[in-house]
Amino acid sequence: MRHSRKAMLATTVGLGLAASLGGVVPTASAATPGSTASYAAYERSPENQAANQAFFEAVQRSVAEQRAANPGALAVTVTYNTRNAPSFRTQIARSTQIWNSSVSNVRLQEVSSGGNFSYREGNDPRGSYASTDGHGRGYIFLDHRQNQQYNSTRVTSHETGHVLGLPDHYSGPCSELMSGGGPGTSCQNANPNSAERARVNQLWANGLAASGLGSKS
Repeated sequence: MRHSRKAMLATTVGLGLAASLGGVVPTASAATPGSTASYAAYERSPENQAANQAFFEAVQRSVAEQRAANPGALAVTVTYNTRNAPSFRTQIARSTQIWNSSVSNVRLQEVSSGGNFSYREGNDPRGSYASTDGHGRGYIFLDHRQNQQYNSTRVTSHETGHVLGLPDHYSGPCSELMSGGGPGTSCQNANPNSAERARVNQLWANGLAASGLGSKS
């Protein structure tokens, strides 16, 4: 994600969540592109940290807009499409199932086209990531090589966690989904822990953001 972009998502029909490609590869690391070291360099970079915070704030604003449009909503439905990530449909479906069975205040639902965000696949030395473009459009990018090195469902579920408002926490244990690549390639856990589930439910309680932004339209 380009750190010069200010993330802002628009709500139209449903929740205007999005994730999009952007960004610069950090130059501080001489790690081989496409290696676990290069993924870690980007994951821990100021660019990515700023991008995650901007994404989190954008999610909150989107929920506030949804609340204004439908103040009686008890749950928010977030739609997505997988047209540009055919190789990862199984992992995406699994990560959606994981999140939908883990939280109650927000639901993920696939649509054939459009949607609030999309998944795409390809090759990028930064690995996989979720970001916003400031225009209500974007995607979760799934990197081929990283998904071969790490548990692919964990990668997909982790990136989807950003859509739901969770930041990265790479110093966490394998049992923490948002620790991402921190625990190493041997980590197989693709499920959020109890604290992560509670945080998402808190953020999306009654379709609202549990923040000061919740009072804004």
